[in-house]
Amino acid sequence: MQRVGILGGTFDPIHVGHIAAAAEARVACRLDCVMLVPAADPWQKRGQVVGSAADRMAMVEAAAAAVEGIEASRVEIERTGPSVTADTLEALRGPDRQLFLILGSDAVRNMPTWRRLDDTKRLATVVVIERLGDGVDPPGEGWSVEHVVIPRIDMSSSELRERLVDGRPVDGWIPPAVVRVIRERGIYTAA
Repeated sequence: MQRVGILGGTFDPIHVGHIAAAAEARVACRLDCVMLVPAADPWQKRGQVVGSAADRMAMVEAAAAAVEGIEASRVEIERTGPSVTADTLEALRGPDRQLFLILGSDAVRNMPTWRRLDDTKRLATVVVIERLGDGVDPPGEGWSVEHVVIPRIDMSSSELRERLVDGRPVDGWIPPAVVRVIRERGIYTAA
């Protein structure tokens, strides 16, 4: 049975916090791999996403290529309609796979607003990424849950976008391969 982690998000841009969470969950939960899944149509963030789906996918592919056991998945990019976690889990499941949905505490707190939440419960074990004790559990009963603690990284994608627009350095926060993609594609440049 293959143990597969799924870490989804807008990745606008992907940064070291995302990579650290994926890598730590992979080791702590004995996962064979972690798939990074950019949301093509993040319905809860409509109007807030800056990078196109294609640009965000390119950044994720660049980040994943540099880390053993981490892969980029196009499953949501290739699907039409809103990005819904249960749909993604259904697309990635298989008789030889056990899925682990990797979520930050903020995403777990937002779960009551998710579409098809009960379906999500039956499709995957939830791995809650805690940043020094800020962990929570999914809402309701019957969830399979694991907790993984990582060091606190106080930088958000929105702050990184501001730094990029302002021409300030992002070294150490965004992997070098991702910075190259951002520059080559002109993502997050001042209008």
